[in-house]
Amino acid sequence: MSNNVDNWVNAVYVVFAFCSALLLGALKSVLVGPIAGLILIIGNVGVILCLFPAHVFWTVYTLFKTNRFDAPLKVVFLFALPALFGIWLVLSIAGTLLVGVGYGFFAPWVSAFEAFRHDDEFNKFIHCIVDGTWGTIKGSCIAVRDCADMCYHSYPMYLKELRDSPSSLHLQPFRFIHVPGCIMVGILGLIVEIPLYTAIAVVKSPFMLFKGWYRLIHDLISREGPFLETACIPIAGLTILLWPLVVIGSVVMAIFSSFFIGLYGAVIVYQERSFQRGVAFVIAMVAEFDEYTNDWLYLREGSILPKPRYRNKKSSNSSEYSVKRNGSVQGRLNSIFAEAPAMLVPSLTSSRSVREAIQEVKMVQVWQNMIRSCELRGKELLDAKVITPSDLDDWLKAKHGLDVAVVNVGLPCYTFLQIIFYSIKAGSYGLFLLEDLEITHLNRPQDRLLDWFFQPVMVLKEQIRVLSLEEGEMRFLEKVVLFESNSERFKAWENGSLAPQDSLRAAQIEGISRRMVGMVRSVSKFPTYRRKFRQVVKTLIMYSNPKEGSVTKNSSTRSIPHSVTKNSSTKSGSTRSNGSLEIV
Repeated sequence: MSNNVDNWVNAVYVVFAFCSALLLGALKSVLVGPIAGLILIIGNVGVILCLFPAHVFWTVYTLFKTNRFDAPLKVVFLFALPALFGIWLVLSIAGTLLVGVGYGFFAPWVSAFEAFRHDDEFNKFIHCIVDGTWGTIKGSCIAVRDCADMCYHSYPMYLKELRDSPSSLHLQPFRFIHVPGCIMVGILGLIVEIPLYTAIAVVKSPFMLFKGWYRLIHDLISREGPFLETACIPIAGLTILLWPLVVIGSVVMAIFSSFFIGLYGAVIVYQERSFQRGVAFVIAMVAEFDEYTNDWLYLREGSILPKPRYRNKKSSNSSEYSVKRNGSVQGRLNSIFAEAPAMLVPSLTSSRSVREAIQEVKMVQVWQNMIRSCELRGKELLDAKVITPSDLDDWLKAKHGLDVAVVNVGLPCYTFLQIIFYSIKAGSYGLFLLEDLEITHLNRPQDRLLDWFFQPVMVLKEQIRVLSLEEGEMRFLEKVVLFESNSERFKAWENGSLAPQDSLRAAQIEGISRRMVGMVRSVSKFPTYRRKFRQVVKTLIMYSNPKEGSVTKNSSTRSIPHSVTKNSSTKSGSTRSNGSLEIV
């Protein structure tokens, strides 16, 4: 009898909590949503429009200066730029409007339900009211800042790399005779892909709607997945309520992506030098999308649509040099990593419970741990006088030069290299971070963005392990990644390094350093990274000020010389030679 009473009390509590959070979330959305949405929309649209003339100038200048494209291809890009910039303006402004309205309306609402994750009832009530108010407005400001970083820093950085890159031997010369075929296939792709993708997405949307509801209601009745914990039932109830919006969003994403997939047919014509293969790509992509949605919605296997071959031969992703790998590790790689799907469709498989999800390393843990590691390594380098406060100050002022590259690329590369060294020394199958946090293939965050980097990092770690670097070679690799762009400071830093005498081994070490620098430069283009790294630089400047004095704007000389001699001081307790740093 008492069990039945407890069950009824819990049921009434869950219903009351859900209705209360629903009403409070709606009230906060009405009060806070317009303010947060306007901040995000006005800020992002202002950034896009203000920097648009600069983007046009930077792009045209890069197009004339780069050696990656031949003259006919440059002419084609020059004539296509007005259309591309028009598409950019329309899509960016439209996307900003949708994101602003969606974020301003749903963020306070979801925050009201997330308050039930707290243990204490009083904290649940307070956070249900407070969460999603100032935090939503602050999130809008952060989104505007990230958009500004992407437009003002990331895009010019990509253009600079394009200007500085040498001419590609793999790039096929473009001939004006290919222009009609590219235009025809591009138009054909738009005519075919947009209506067919729309038809497939709309026809299969009811399956996604009812199958999703069936899975969520089944978990609710059987108390599985997100409904295992009582505190998470209101959040899962909101998921059931908003599932139609998820379906609509998936349909919109399918239609939106069909535009770019259709235009990519023109690229296939250029790459394959064949009009027929461009048409085959347009036909095959419809079958690929149909097969992909069938797999994710558990419908029939494959597709009844034709899927012709549009590539002459598959490109092989070969590394710079072969590495013998452990069989078990390779087997796990093959089983875990699969080709990324072309579209985003929510999975309808059984969800994991909250208790099961706790065992997985969260992406925020990895992000915060890497930032903390970069901060600690930066302090060590400041103590050893390898980097200077002036380097940090120049980076904050967005100056351009070799010394800025030491902070922008060299410091993260050096930190990343120390993590790899320690992981190899510890015998880890993954990466060892601070606080004994280990990331492996089994507990890594299930994040698509991390997938793009985790596999190459594991390959790079295995290559370094197989090389069995000696102490002097490890120090040499440290110098290369830290001062890759500054030969003067590279020669001045005496850290006990020993350059390899064997030309093959030296080339292998140089290849590893280039791959690490390339990875860090790719990550540094992300706007979130720049915002976090800016906090690291500010912390390092504050750390150096009590010792060296603040760096004033009018300072014409550096307070610390670039060169580091053998007699330079290091941190106390170091077991290595002067000027060198501990690996762990």
